[in-house]
Amino acid sequence: MKYVLALDQGTTSSRAILFSADGSIAGTAQHEFPQIYPDTGWVEHDPYEILTSQLSAAVEVLGKTQLRPHDVVALGITNQRETTIVWDRATGKPVYNAIVWQDRRGAPLCKRLIDGGAEATVQAKTGLLIDSYFSATKIAWILENVGGARAAAEAGKLAFGTVDTWLIWNLTSGKRHVTDRTNASRTMVYNIVEDRWDEELLKLLNIPASMMPEVCWSSEPLGRVTTSLGLGDIEIAGIAGDQQAALFGQLCVSAGQAKNTYGTGCFLLQHIGDKFALSDQRLITTLACSTSRKLEYALEGSVFVGGAVVQWLRDNMKFFATSSEVEGIAASVSSAENVVFVPAFTGLGAPYWDPYASGMIIGLQRSTEIGHIARAALESIAFQVDDVLQAMNRGTTAPLRELRVDGGASANNIMMQFQADLLQLPVVRPAVHESTAQGAAYLAGLAVNFWSSTDEIAKRRGPDTIFQPQADAGEMKTRQARWQEAVKRAGGWNKV
Repeated sequence: MKYVLALDQGTTSSRAILFSADGSIAGTAQHEFPQIYPDTGWVEHDPYEILTSQLSAAVEVLGKTQLRPHDVVALGITNQRETTIVWDRATGKPVYNAIVWQDRRGAPLCKRLIDGGAEATVQAKTGLLIDSYFSATKIAWILENVGGARAAAEAGKLAFGTVDTWLIWNLTSGKRHVTDRTNASRTMVYNIVEDRWDEELLKLLNIPASMMPEVCWSSEPLGRVTTSLGLGDIEIAGIAGDQQAALFGQLCVSAGQAKNTYGTGCFLLQHIGDKFALSDQRLITTLACSTSRKLEYALEGSVFVGGAVVQWLRDNMKFFATSSEVEGIAASVSSAENVVFVPAFTGLGAPYWDPYASGMIIGLQRSTEIGHIARAALESIAFQVDDVLQAMNRGTTAPLRELRVDGGASANNIMMQFQADLLQLPVVRPAVHESTAQGAAYLAGLAVNFWSSTDEIAKRRGPDTIFQPQADAGEMKTRQARWQEAVKRAGGWNKV
């Protein structure tokens, strides 16, 4: 038996998952790591915590399954996107903590760029709206605020990477400084029409081109792991940003197919084919994974706080000890009653793009219990996904007929049923919920001919679970209106 190993480096934990030839999970290991909050709206990670947690998980899963590195035909990497690391090329040492995708410190720079009239140019070249979510303003902040960073970068001594790049640099002992097109397309300085780092945008952000990694395809052999790391010399053969990996893992490889991943955030992507197109609904256009070595595109709506709202209830409010308890607590009441929870802890993403929005719980009464708040928290995730899907449908002549779902929170049956009710569409959950890691495995396995095609993969997949709408459509419209009113009240709260 041979396997493919997927490294799934996420926002709050690093996981390693082994997949067998039928796409099923043969083993998994997971290591959480600390979140760092130096200031309001700032979120950081220690790059070494990212690396050691990921390597530990990889070694652990091999030990748990009693497999050796030679049993693994390829390694695929999927990662939290936009998170920015800058390090010294000679020493490999980061010059600053990783600035996480959720971080909002770039908002003032974004405002200056927008006020300067740059948004149309940025969108036409990158498919993105100007927002501190993306990597470019994080790089710019490091260069302007870390002592010696600007001079070192200008001298060609610093390397930039998203998390995939940082992992591969270390897995290959600095031999490969690479990323793939899906991650490059999230930086706000990669031209996804002309398929290159864009000199005009790099100059606009004052970022030296020498910092940028080589850009590869998502599915191709990239080099072997250094043997000293306990992983033998496994071939690294797949890279994809987590949401594009999930789109591929759900086998949404044709125009019109869509999925939503429920992770720390929520990310709804619809494959739109090989023609670049922009949304007029404040959604972004991004590169999708391609195994044919041609550019393919997807529309995306990003929700910044999805499953993270459950972590907030667990860690900050101490409502429960483990995240899995939230479903039982939410089920202890028949509805959220009048409670609406807007989890804008780091602003609001699509379709609002309000970096100054604030988290808010409204509708509290003397009769409100912990169950109402827990249920409202779960419903807030579904409401945000509905906002994005409706925006996506308004921009297309072919509205979605179903939504494929994955990610940790997709295992929550109460939330999936509410999502189907809210959308008034079938919600389809695959047998393997880990579509992100599965997508990275598929990309790596296809690159080394472990699988011959996506058609072969599709034939091997297990049965789906389908949630059909059950609630009254009129009631759902009323609830959507209440949600929209709450979002308006949360908007701009942190603006100074």
